[in-house]
Amino acid sequence: MKVILATQNKGKISEMQTLLADMGIEVIAMDQAGDIPEIVEDGSTFYENAMKKASTVAKATGLTAIADDSGLEVDALNGQPGVFSARYAGEHASDQGNYQKLLKELQNIPSGKRTARFKCVIVTCKPDGRCISAEGVCEGAITEMPRGKQGFGYDPVFIPRGSQKTMAEITKDEKNKISHRGMALRSLKEQLKGFLNDL
Repeated sequence: MKVILATQNKGKISEMQTLLADMGIEVIAMDQAGDIPEIVEDGSTFYENAMKKASTVAKATGLTAIADDSGLEVDALNGQPGVFSARYAGEHASDQGNYQKLLKELQNIPSGKRTARFKCVIVTCKPDGRCISAEGVCEGAITEMPRGKQGFGYDPVFIPRGSQKTMAEITKDEKNKISHRGMALRSLKEQLKGFLNDL
């Protein structure tokens, strides 16, 4: 069964393909699905953005679509960057640009006050408008320096609670077990089998 993933982010596509492989689902990227209208992520919550992406892509392609919206919430910054995580340092900012801006804003915050969490909401929609959703949260803290070469986004500056390593220092398998996206997708998978077979 083909499911379209409503993202251009290669890191997300790779993670999703790995996490859905055992269900016999073929995950295809948005750029393989033809013309899709531009989607402006103007929601005030991760859920609103994920729902907008999934429903728009499902209607445009006639395929079941999965979309996630995720980001980093830092307590010392009142929950920022939140829904602006991907464009925190500007509209076309690089991952490095985003986390360097974050580190600069936290430079006077002591280690005990650098608590943060990755949050992910995943929505799956059918072309007829039926949708399901799931959420995952990974608590942790922000480092003072980036560490590690794995992962993407803010992974080099985020240490999950109970770990000594950043998200960018652990393997893909280790990350999938504890990540916000892994948690959300495992929750979604519980609902997904029935949802996809319910024609």
